[in-house]
Amino acid sequence: MICDGRGTPLKVITTAANVNDVTQTLALVDGVPPVAGRPGRPRRRPEALLGDKGYDCNAHRDELRRRRILPVISRKGSPNIKGMGKLRYVVEQTVALLHHFKRLAVRWERRTDLHDAFVSLACSLICWRRLKKARS
Repeated sequence: MICDGRGTPLKVITTAANVNDVTQTLALVDGVPPVAGRPGRPRRRPEALLGDKGYDCNAHRDELRRRRILPVISRKGSPNIKGMGKLRYVVEQTVALLHHFKRLAVRWERRTDLHDAFVSLACSLICWRRLKKARS
């Protein structure tokens, strides 16, 4: 899953059970839809991508830089980037919100298309609740 700085889910990809998350990094970045906000053209890509040590891969770092995205990823074997825990919490909070939907806490569907539909519905409800809360 990739989300913005406030924890709004932007793109979710379902993979097999034992697939490393780093393999889907570029697919998630490419799948981010245009995000409108300020006047003008909607943004197509983020300014920076935050990730923990599990996403440490020089090939992906180079590819992100080529796409003009700043990779903020801790390197394996070095100390963590200061303050990364607070930023990582945003993603963990969004994953926890998805697990509040009982059907997503444990995957019961054998068909991936059904599971993806439930994940899309859950992400839509999370976005709708945040918009509703922001207006009131």
